[in-house]
Amino acid sequence: MKRVRYQSFDGIHWGELDGGSVQQLTGMMGSPTGHQVHLSDVTLLAPCEPRLIVCVGKNYASHVVEMGGSADALPSEPGIFLKGVNTLSGPGDDIPSPPWTDELHFEGELAVVIARTMRDVAPEDALSHVLGYTCALDVTARDKQRSDLQWFRAKSADGFCPVGPWLETDLEPGDLRVQTFVNGVLRQDGSTRDLIFDVPTILSYLSRVVTLSPGDLVLTGTPEGVGRLSPGDAVEVVIDAIGTLENRVADRREG
Repeated sequence: MKRVRYQSFDGIHWGELDGGSVQQLTGMMGSPTGHQVHLSDVTLLAPCEPRLIVCVGKNYASHVVEMGGSADALPSEPGIFLKGVNTLSGPGDDIPSPPWTDELHFEGELAVVIARTMRDVAPEDALSHVLGYTCALDVTARDKQRSDLQWFRAKSADGFCPVGPWLETDLEPGDLRVQTFVNGVLRQDGSTRDLIFDVPTILSYLSRVVTLSPGDLVLTGTPEGVGRLSPGDAVEVVIDAIGTLENRVADRREG
């Protein structure tokens, strides 16, 4: 089942996608209101309202190697970092191209949205706390990731986390193909079966560090093939059984 968050003429709502129509819900976890709108009459938004956006870095061995690491020295526990909630954007939104970076990079990822509070949850119980799964683009200023003391500028500029187009609530995350296309050219092609730390392990680990709340967003890592983006580039993140997140890099503007 596909759950959406959308802007309509009368405000922002949650709904369930039913073919070309959206059945309005009373909230993220709510029940149908009986109101229905055509999908073509609404604007889809990021399908979450997170308090936290938590990310896992270097979670595919192939990506570890392409970033200069060794396949014989993989992480022994998830490497986690935060993106600010200001980074959240939705399907179709422009990706900013800040004038202070010369290496704007794409990282296509599977993302998880939390349904209920998680604290000290065992791996075998972790997926029962998930509302659904969606596509995410972890936009990164790679040069600033290398040069800055912390990753705030590299990872948390406004609009650096497009997510969507919806949540797939009926899904097993263990073997999903994750692809990224730039201007129609395949640049990343991986599978979640190759995650160093799988989704239940990630969620359990995070729940021992911080309380995860309903709506929180977890990005699970990117496969190899990351690379540069330029103003005007069209980016698509495509994930099995979910769909396609489409965004375009905005023209660079000074200021």
